[in-house]
Amino acid sequence: MTGPVTGPVTEEAAQLERLAAIARSALPAHGVAPDSGLTLLNISENATYAVDDPAAGRSVLRVHRPGYHSAAAIESELAWIAALRADGVVATPAVLPTPDGRRVVVGSHPDGEARHTVRFAWVDGVEPRGARLVDDFRELGEVTARLHAHARAWARPPGFTRFRWDGETSVGALGHWGRWQDGIGVGPGECAVLGRLADVLLARLAAFGDGPDRFGLVHADLRLANLLVDPDRAAPVTVIDFDDCGFGWYLYDLGSSLSFIEHDPRVPELIDAWVAGYRRVAPLTAAEVAELPTFVLLRRLLLVAWIGSHADTDLARELGAGFTATSCDLAEAYLTEPPS
Repeated sequence: MTGPVTGPVTEEAAQLERLAAIARSALPAHGVAPDSGLTLLNISENATYAVDDPAAGRSVLRVHRPGYHSAAAIESELAWIAALRADGVVATPAVLPTPDGRRVVVGSHPDGEARHTVRFAWVDGVEPRGARLVDDFRELGEVTARLHAHARAWARPPGFTRFRWDGETSVGALGHWGRWQDGIGVGPGECAVLGRLADVLLARLAAFGDGPDRFGLVHADLRLANLLVDPDRAAPVTVIDFDDCGFGWYLYDLGSSLSFIEHDPRVPELIDAWVAGYRRVAPLTAAEVAELPTFVLLRRLLLVAWIGSHADTDLARELGAGFTATSCDLAEAYLTEPPS
């Protein structure tokens, strides 16, 4: 005979119940029936739900992680999304305001825990994959160039505030996603390899510079999971989840696009396709193209930190120490033959 189930599984189930209760509490303010269907889609920085209201149809509700972004920062993200849509720059889901015009609503648990919530229009599509991935990266290069051109020209509203993704706040002591040293499976050997990588990355980024031609407002998380394509490729790629948008190197958006697939043998071909697409819209110098591997490895090291600080997520559990081991292999290859 076994006793009652206790421990992490029970704690995880309790947390899922809490998040669902917070999400459901926000529905009436969003103008959605409180008994609408609520289906968890993903938990990463935030929890996202599909909301099915018989009257309003399907939408997406994002329940924000506490302490990550302020209300002002969330409003700033939504302001950029609105501008991108208004200017026809990129396909991205509309923010759905409440009946009284608010874009951010606070949901709360009966015990008082409160979180910001935002509701978005539902968009059909699938994550890019398979034989068309190279073509999708070419289109993604075009989309990214348009995002960067808009960011350079856009007059940001007063009070606009977003994270700064520089070396120190990415892989330094002030990393927004924690310390890579605390990643899963980072022992003394891994720490030595990744430490050498971090030192080289920071030195190269300092030499590359952060002038306005190279550093500005970026999406910062253009990984495949944040892209939706029509299975028949009859519609343009849709970009979702601007939650990590902030001020960083423009080329970092390429690094984020290769998240979790940096070891894929197609990566050189994907980068070439991305560069070709980008250059259809805006120039990229030879020096910038040569430095792209630095931004791929920068993102990879950030992901080691993310996995360590989000060890309770399904993705972190799935990737585990194997991700760190592969990261060390990638680091060794980069350190052996750095960009020139």
